[in-house]
Amino acid sequence: MHQEKIFGNLKEDVDLILLFNRGEPVVELNFFYVTGLVEGGIFEGSYALVRPDKVTVLTSLLEETSAKKGKNEVKIYRTGKERNEMLKELVGNAKRIGLNFETLTVRDFEKLKEVLGEREYINVADVIMEARKIKSSEEIKLMREAAKIASEVADDIPDFLHEGMREYELAARIVYEMLRRGAESEAFTTISAFGENTAEPHYTAGARKLKKGDFVLCDFGARYHHYNSDITRTFVFGKASEMQRDIYYTVLKVQKMGIEMIKEGVNGKDIDTKVHEIIDSTRYRGRMTHSTGHGVGLAVHDHPGLSRLVDVPLKEGMVVTVEPGIYIPGFGGVRIEDDVLVKKDGYEVLTSAQKDELIEV
Repeated sequence: MHQEKIFGNLKEDVDLILLFNRGEPVVELNFFYVTGLVEGGIFEGSYALVRPDKVTVLTSLLEETSAKKGKNEVKIYRTGKERNEMLKELVGNAKRIGLNFETLTVRDFEKLKEVLGEREYINVADVIMEARKIKSSEEIKLMREAAKIASEVADDIPDFLHEGMREYELAARIVYEMLRRGAESEAFTTISAFGENTAEPHYTAGARKLKKGDFVLCDFGARYHHYNSDITRTFVFGKASEMQRDIYYTVLKVQKMGIEMIKEGVNGKDIDTKVHEIIDSTRYRGRMTHSTGHGVGLAVHDHPGLSRLVDVPLKEGMVVTVEPGIYIPGFGGVRIEDDVLVKKDGYEVLTSAQKDELIEV
């Protein structure tokens, strides 16, 4: 599906690229990237053999129906011994084989060498990642749907809130509402935080009860046909204090500024630097404790995006998050996050939930 782009990025020749999807807990996302098999199927123990002109899927009888939904050549094995024999035959006389050493375990590599012998194995992980950064029109279509689902749920969150509810109740409702709208799963463990817990950026929903005056921070995403969205919205349950309002509108202002900077050719490092400079010029100096954003796609943190620590020149077709935040331990925090598609002369915000006014519930 994307093999031409991958082979075009290679810095050294390979005869084929071989991707092994072990399955949980080591899922080879690139298997789904190159095969386009994003509608059903787990494909544990399956291989994708990628050549410039075609992709061959070697999978079990269990996955035959799912595998044949794609446009790839499909080969079915029934036993582990048969799989190894078929793999050796499909690889043929290929001498230089590209592998993804980011996910291939040492054990699986040793087993692969037992089957294929001592050939030349080349790490192509970075090459595939470079290809994945630039989304195709079909990938963007899936990500728009994932963003739409998450945005609709985000807009409904104020209606879910009631005094005394626990954080995990809200997290469960958010996940249910995403599934009800067509998501295959949540993109990652949903963050639902109340009050002082909103000051912990990667908080896990607990038993804390909601009470008047609390910040409510929800960070979540929908997974749709393997592609993810990632959105954060912050509310106040009851009437907001002056400090809560000040934090919220400071974050909102700097988030909009960060989004406005996005276009092809801009370095993500420069956006993150500017965001931090603005926040550090306020009374909240040092209270943004993370980078401004990351790439999103098949993985929630698909690749580096907007960080002072990494040079990432933005290119048309990338999708990055813009998610500044301010966190005051013991008081609370605000984060506002959107998914943004990079365009040649600007950007498109894929997530659409309301944020221009602080919602007091």
